[in-house]
Amino acid sequence: MSILEINQLNKTYSNGFVALKNIDLTINKGEIFALLGPNGAGKTTLISAVCGIVNASSGSILVGGHDNVKNYRDARRMIGLVPQELTTDAFITVWDTIKFSQRLFGADYDPEYLEQILKNLSLWDKKNNQIRTLSGGMKRRVLIAKALSHKPDILFLDEPTAGVDVDLRKDMWDQMRVLRESGVTIILTTHYIEEAEDMADRVGVINGGEIILVEDKKSLMKKMGRKQLTVELKEPLDQLPSGLTDYDVQVQDGTLTYTYDSLREEFGVDDFLCTLHDAGLKYKDVQTRQSSLEEIFVELVKR
Repeated sequence: MSILEINQLNKTYSNGFVALKNIDLTINKGEIFALLGPNGAGKTTLISAVCGIVNASSGSILVGGHDNVKNYRDARRMIGLVPQELTTDAFITVWDTIKFSQRLFGADYDPEYLEQILKNLSLWDKKNNQIRTLSGGMKRRVLIAKALSHKPDILFLDEPTAGVDVDLRKDMWDQMRVLRESGVTIILTTHYIEEAEDMADRVGVINGGEIILVEDKKSLMKKMGRKQLTVELKEPLDQLPSGLTDYDVQVQDGTLTYTYDSLREEFGVDDFLCTLHDAGLKYKDVQTRQSSLEEIFVELVKR
């Protein structure tokens, strides 16, 4: 069941810059969706349009069935946003910050829920601290607590771990998994593509303001991923035998690196190893690795 539907969304700024072009995107309830793209691709503009921060030039956005222009209060109430920038009042306490955010969206004051959020984000001992006294990582946690304060159905994370230490990153993603299990839909942009590879159910790639791909992560990696077979030979090889010239092979000292498409029947691993045997080459170790999501992303954007 979909919780967010974006149809033919366009955004052109007054200076003529086209930030979004005919965006069609459907997000399912309870999934983690990673939106990937280079700097300036339109990721933040798209999120801002959904959250009502940027006015779209044309198109429609439905959040839980609510039009985010005609029924903006109902739509906005379903959304929590963790922005890239640290945008909190420096002289207000952590507790007052998230309390205000909870009431801002019309939610009933629930101190027990707010306490649990702060404990989950390791902020409980900082609840009476002014924001200005916190480290950058702690301020990032406060933004997450603010976004969760009114119990949103959709959580947007725009580069949530930028400048964040490894421990906090792990804590955050543990918390995100818990939220997903409770039914919260999570949409994230990130420069740490290994996070998307680890966390996401589906991946969307945006470039030049256009969505160029939306795919289940596992299917994408299987369809577009390439594999490498590294064979360590018993004896160094000076020249590649003629039987191996049809394969995408690199030779370095006593190691052969064969790059192949796992979905193609021809030139598969079995054929390659048989060709090695026929050429009289003996090996002492074999290793394989598959393309990472980052490598696939880079290839897509280059195209």
